[in-house]
Amino acid sequence: MTFRRTVLAQEMAKQLLQPSFLDTSLRSGLFLSGQRRVGKTTFLATDLIPALEALGAIVIYVDLWSQPQANPADLVHGAIRKSLEELQTPGSGILQKLRRVSSVEAGVAGFKFGFKLADVGKEGGVSLAHVFTELVDQAKTNVVLIVDEVQHALGSAEGDNMLHALKATRDAINTRPATSGYFLFVGTGSHRARVQELSLKGNQAFNGAVTHEFPVLGRDFIEYVLEQVGPLLGGKTPSVTVTQEAFKTMGSRPEELMKALNVLRSLPEGANPDEHLPTIAQALGAAAADVELQKIEALGPLAEAVFSRICNIGGNVKGGFTADALKEYSAQIGREVTAQEVQGVIGLMTAANLLMRVSHGRYGVTDSFVEKAWVTRLQTDSLLRPGAPPDNGATS
Repeated sequence: MTFRRTVLAQEMAKQLLQPSFLDTSLRSGLFLSGQRRVGKTTFLATDLIPALEALGAIVIYVDLWSQPQANPADLVHGAIRKSLEELQTPGSGILQKLRRVSSVEAGVAGFKFGFKLADVGKEGGVSLAHVFTELVDQAKTNVVLIVDEVQHALGSAEGDNMLHALKATRDAINTRPATSGYFLFVGTGSHRARVQELSLKGNQAFNGAVTHEFPVLGRDFIEYVLEQVGPLLGGKTPSVTVTQEAFKTMGSRPEELMKALNVLRSLPEGANPDEHLPTIAQALGAAAADVELQKIEALGPLAEAVFSRICNIGGNVKGGFTADALKEYSAQIGREVTAQEVQGVIGLMTAANLLMRVSHGRYGVTDSFVEKAWVTRLQTDSLLRPGAPPDNGATS
């Protein structure tokens, strides 16, 4: 199933590369936030990147989620080196795309850079500002760097330094009176608060950049899906309106919608799909969260206690390792807990993409959908056990 969001992608590409006076602020950076599995990465790969390339831009893409334990700066620098290497290679795919939409005659011999690719991202090596300035001047076009799950750059000195280097790159290129192209930075992420922090906090490199909610799939997607599955469902095809509401219940996640429609297919003949679909959507939405919550439970009571505290105090509060926190954990699991044990379970949850480091000693929940589901579960447990203390540090 391939649903293209061509019009949206073309509009975004034009706003970035050919901005009106009101859209020039996008050259300061664009951050898009939206929950996991709502189609952000698919949209970038199948719609936005092709639309940007069709307008002559060179696009460099990197997904920080692909290797959550890796240094985010290393991933970004690696993606930049890979693209530069392709641009140096005669006849490469990226050069062929560029030649189709540009007058630059680089396809025969490839680009020639005045620095070694191995020095990109190395301490004391060539700066990103120098790298991208050479690239823009040779290509005579815009360069767009897209960092998916950009919030993973938070919380480490390397990630912070990398973002400031990209900000310096933006300033060096985009403020030139007669620049032959612009440097555009696009960051996407699955945690709204973390992504917004990158553009709203004064100490962040891209403070003042533009932040938008990622536009989730809408009614046109629902109509497309129902048209595709209609022959398979027959009389059990739900209405567009009911399906759209069910889709929202499941977090606007295409995978869950397809599961729900498959459940409808198994209903007996004569069943009213509009009556059953809302219930199915509620169950699948809860089940999707349960998959992640079970990962926490599998790590044991201490992990549950730590995760609960992080949910309740928030990633911007430093308190996971204080004496009070250790006492709280000890009381909840019935034995003394050490800071080393806490660090160990936090490491396991970080490796499982349940937590992300926000800064030194501070952690936040990676997926706000999971965070809400966990807090809801704790609150429900408290209601079912009146008079009992809130479980695992839950607040009322």
